[in-house]
Amino acid sequence: MTLRIFNSLSRQVETFHSIEPQHVRMYVCGMTIYDYCHMGHARLMMAFDVVARWLRAQGYKVTYVRNITDIDDKIIKRALERGISIRQLTDEMTRAMHEDIAALGIEPPTHEPRATAYVPQMLDMISRLEANGLAYRASSGDVNYAVRKFPQYGRLSGKSLDQLRAGEHVAVDDGKHDPLDFVLWKAAKPSEPQDAKWDSPFGVGRPGWHIECSAMGCALLGEHFDIHGGGLDLQFPHHENEIAQTEGATGRPWVNVWMHNGFLNIDNEKMSKSLGNFFTIRDVLQRYDGETLRFFMLRTHYRSPFNFSDVHLDDARQALRRLYTALEGVVPAGGELDWSHPQAQRFCAEMNEDFNTPGAFAVLFELVNELNRQKSPELAALVRGLGGTLGLLQQEPRHFLQAGQAGGLGQAEIEQVIAERAAAKQAKDFVLADQLRQRLLAQGVELKDSSQGTTWVRV
Repeated sequence: MTLRIFNSLSRQVETFHSIEPQHVRMYVCGMTIYDYCHMGHARLMMAFDVVARWLRAQGYKVTYVRNITDIDDKIIKRALERGISIRQLTDEMTRAMHEDIAALGIEPPTHEPRATAYVPQMLDMISRLEANGLAYRASSGDVNYAVRKFPQYGRLSGKSLDQLRAGEHVAVDDGKHDPLDFVLWKAAKPSEPQDAKWDSPFGVGRPGWHIECSAMGCALLGEHFDIHGGGLDLQFPHHENEIAQTEGATGRPWVNVWMHNGFLNIDNEKMSKSLGNFFTIRDVLQRYDGETLRFFMLRTHYRSPFNFSDVHLDDARQALRRLYTALEGVVPAGGELDWSHPQAQRFCAEMNEDFNTPGAFAVLFELVNELNRQKSPELAALVRGLGGTLGLLQQEPRHFLQAGQAGGLGQAEIEQVIAERAAAKQAKDFVLADQLRQRLLAQGVELKDSSQGTTWVRV
């Protein structure tokens, strides 16, 4: 079957052809690691984990690069605040990221380069841009990219330079020729620590954010590769700038297909610390298991806005339990996944149409309905096999279902019991209040009372 992918560059779904037969080279912009990963990061990494898994399921070799940005203003600031080195901070946050995404079943990429290991490649690219007349040294000591000298700028965002310029609110400063120009090399400031500085032909400093991904992508995948991915918020300016500097340095097309996952909302509002609806991955994992969270996220197409809420998570947990309940007590038949089965072909057709996981799930639930009627080992094998291509349904059903019984209450149910307990305490019915506490504890939920009220954790 033919794989079709929405290409942000052409703004249409296109038939996918890899540059090398049966080998896909893919780069995804990864995390800037100064803090714990949040649910927006989970959305990004989940989307491209599924892309890589599905490509491999279709027989492709996949070389998947997902970088780590380990030098950045926020990283420097956080390291100084904590009184530790940049490396100590980024090592700590990288370990935490690996723990969090492993709980979600997100597989490691083929390569996970750290930006600080590729500074020589970045300097080489900046030198090539300067030689090609696309980079200039500013009076501030920075090296900037001259955007107006790259005629194709704006192709990815679909905006002309004049449209982009009209929306630019940054004053021309630091020696920039144009507000749209962006930094390739940042001159060091006296206040910055030594581990945030490198010697270079352009003076002591550090790389700009955009040049990092260009250099790492070219170093590990070559100057022309298949897929570049990231969140929709990176389309402009980050990815637009990557195209300008890479193609400006090499003089050739860089990436064939650009993919962008949709925004994450919390209860229909954009996630924001200022709104108080900001959740890290480990926040959510305290209340829901990793496979439930994975299933929940894949029910929405990767390009669609993703609405995160406890109500939807509780619904996802019940739906995943339905799948495992159907598998319980049926020993799957051995052997390879039977792609010739009509339902498997429908599943494949949905996934090959721009990784349509909601359509694939619809096929999976049809199969489960049939499995509930027949309890067929062949159908059980098909359900598990198809689920496996999405990183789901690989646990023993009894293990998953028993674990769910231990912590299967949703937030709404828990809060209801807490409210009942508070009412019992108000009425001085301390026996009932204690019974309600024990009821929650028996289901894996521990209450903690304080002067600020009652909170809960899963145990």
